[in-house]
Amino acid sequence: MTWQFSLGGLLIGILVGMTGMGGGSLMTPMLILLFGFNPKTAVGTDILHGAVFKSFGAWRHRALGNVHVPLALWMLVGSAPLSLVGVEIASSFSDSTQSQMSKLVGAALILGGLGFALKTFLHAQTEDVPLHLSAKQKAIAVTIGATCGFVVGLTSVGSGTFFGLAMLILYPLTAQRIVGTDMLHAALLLWVAGAGHLLHGNVDLHAMAWLLVGSIPGVLIGANLSIRVPDRALRVMFSFVLILSGIKLVKVPAADTIIEIGLAAGVVALVAWCWLGIRQLRQRRVPAQDAA
Repeated sequence: MTWQFSLGGLLIGILVGMTGMGGGSLMTPMLILLFGFNPKTAVGTDILHGAVFKSFGAWRHRALGNVHVPLALWMLVGSAPLSLVGVEIASSFSDSTQSQMSKLVGAALILGGLGFALKTFLHAQTEDVPLHLSAKQKAIAVTIGATCGFVVGLTSVGSGTFFGLAMLILYPLTAQRIVGTDMLHAALLLWVAGAGHLLHGNVDLHAMAWLLVGSIPGVLIGANLSIRVPDRALRVMFSFVLILSGIKLVKVPAADTIIEIGLAAGVVALVAWCWLGIRQLRQRRVPAQDAA
């Protein structure tokens, strides 16, 4: 199984580069639910994979001028050490307790999906103005890093969701600078957490290599699309997917029924959204034809 990993990496890389969505929010459930990885190995593989491919995305966003470097580094002060605490706890799960690890990942996915949905409907700063961090803002950045870094080290979820949401709420940055700053911080954080998982033997290097074949070009493509593509519908759809994936991993009662109903509702909503879009397009064309 090789090209399947690369295809999955390509699709996820494009989405991460374009929307700032965390790769762990998509990659970890994909590895568990589609490829049958045990949760601990899925988390470790995804984190180290994310460290490599997000480094390419961070480099591209830095070249585009989308990164607030001091903010990323202050968040790293808190996130790096606490991510290692999360790694230690994740590594303590034995084969007989992997179902508990799976539930932790599922709960993080549900929270991540809700957070990403909220992030979609909040508006970022529209004008790019200088941000000089005060002592209070630096302390907040360290606190955000410590809290969310622990979750990332434990579950791999949140590097592109929780941090981005916090920056959107607390710092006057444009959407592009939030994505770029989040990408740089995530790359640095995941190198720390990924090294910890590698030392604990939680990484499938073969799968990671083939994932990178697809995700590296994908994140570079997505980073360029992020400044042009209106992606609210895309964000809502994948928030929905994250929540349903979390429900599956948590194994809530009647999870399969909930997922089936949710998917059916999602398809109906997507069809309705497409129909409204086509209708609005036609309505705009009629006056133009009459004027001609």
